[in-house]
Amino acid sequence: MDNQITMVATCLLGVEGLVANELKFMGAKEVSPENGRVVFKGDFNILARANICSRYAERILILLSSFTATDFQQLFDGISKIKWENYIGENDKFPVKGSCLSSKLMSVPDCQRIIKKAVAKHLSSVYNKDWIEETDSIHQIQFLVFKDKASVMLDTTGQGLYKRGYRENANDAPIKETLAAVLAELSMVRANHTVIDPMCGSGTILIESALKALKIPPGINRSFSAEEWSQIPKEVWQQERERAKSEINTDCNFKAYGYDIDEGSLNIARENAEKAGVSDRITFIHRDIADFILETERGSVITNPPYGERLLDIEGARKLYKILGKKFVKKDGWSYTIISPDDEFEKIFGRQADKRRKLYNGMLKCQAFMYFKK
Repeated sequence: MDNQITMVATCLLGVEGLVANELKFMGAKEVSPENGRVVFKGDFNILARANICSRYAERILILLSSFTATDFQQLFDGISKIKWENYIGENDKFPVKGSCLSSKLMSVPDCQRIIKKAVAKHLSSVYNKDWIEETDSIHQIQFLVFKDKASVMLDTTGQGLYKRGYRENANDAPIKETLAAVLAELSMVRANHTVIDPMCGSGTILIESALKALKIPPGINRSFSAEEWSQIPKEVWQQERERAKSEINTDCNFKAYGYDIDEGSLNIARENAEKAGVSDRITFIHRDIADFILETERGSVITNPPYGERLLDIEGARKLYKILGKKFVKKDGWSYTIISPDDEFEKIFGRQADKRRKLYNGMLKCQAFMYFKK
């Protein structure tokens, strides 16, 4: 197999630049951001490193081929040309899933069936077998047919990268871990930072801020699909985990405070922080947002207030925004980052943001409103 593999890091819309930057920092080559994904090249070590260390990507895929497919014969022929034996053993599982958008081929089940048939026929010919047993490791095939161009990939991640392993329990409608990490980056959280979330829920924003500050790789305590592949040497994963652990920096003064009015959520947050290995850095306190005050000289407030489709109706959410506007006062050394889907947020909050960033919280279009000027 070629030492340099073309890969795709999928991500939330609006996060492509952050994913591209972290991949470059990891040593990836030919990094190219696109809508909802970043294409890059690297060897097996980069593949493992991206899975273990990426804070903002959703999953890491190997891009096998891209070709025009306006009918099922073109799709079958394009799939048949891929050297599947380089990636899939004679008894490996190879389920197929994907999507079709703005193309002549719009039936996902039919595309799945054609791709499965083409791969099975190719592997049967190579391995001289009438039937592929599919009893060994999973090699998930993913496809996207977009504007009549088919992209065919292998998923190396398994469960999405936002599944860090620390959040078995959560309150209603928690923020995604990858998005919480993005907010920490936009707020420029660093090693000696103080971070406060006055409506912390299950603690995700604070935990991701702590992981970032201490340089703890988000995937260090979980496994990935490609670890079971015979094509990737086991020592690659061992090397990358050791490398990642060597980057951890606990010799810093990072600390965080999480407030919430729900004691049940605070208990979940404490459990999650313990599982993530950062409980000694975060203090969780039962407190109403109406009682919020700045207790330290400097720091960052990062929060995801309840709103509309998440816990509160629009009217209730907007009452909350007014309280935030009064409590989040301009003060030297302090910044505030609030994520909201409400286009009227700034008006209700009481002042225009110094900077805004369009993001998606799941399928919900939001903006991160950032205040940092005195």
